[in-house]
Amino acid sequence: MPPDPAAGTPLTAIRGIGPAQAALLRAAGVDDAETLHALGADAAYARMLSAGARPHFIPFYALHMALQGRPWNDCKGDEKAALRARYDALLAEHAAGPDSLPAALARFLDDLGIRAPLG
Repeated sequence: MPPDPAAGTPLTAIRGIGPAQAALLRAAGVDDAETLHALGADAAYARMLSAGARPHFIPFYALHMALQGRPWNDCKGDEKAALRARYDALLAEHAAGPDSLPAALARFLDDLGIRAPLG
């Protein structure tokens, strides 16, 4: 069967995106390289988390490196520290969920007894 001309470039055409990460991306609705480039690494990784991918820093920064055409292990020093901060922020945002209150506000409302306890 010939390739579908309407289909985009396979994710694995991006150096550094292997079959396992491509499967996680597709499960998250990122079906081709064009979509991945348009979303960027942070948004694509957030989608992967929402689709049930297990959080891990290495796939996060490997995705960043792949989109820059660099080997996954090229990330070092200040660049790696900056990506770690972005990863931690993304995880915190994901854990909070889209309808959650900021932690400080939630604590304040809980302390006042205004917010109903969860659970």
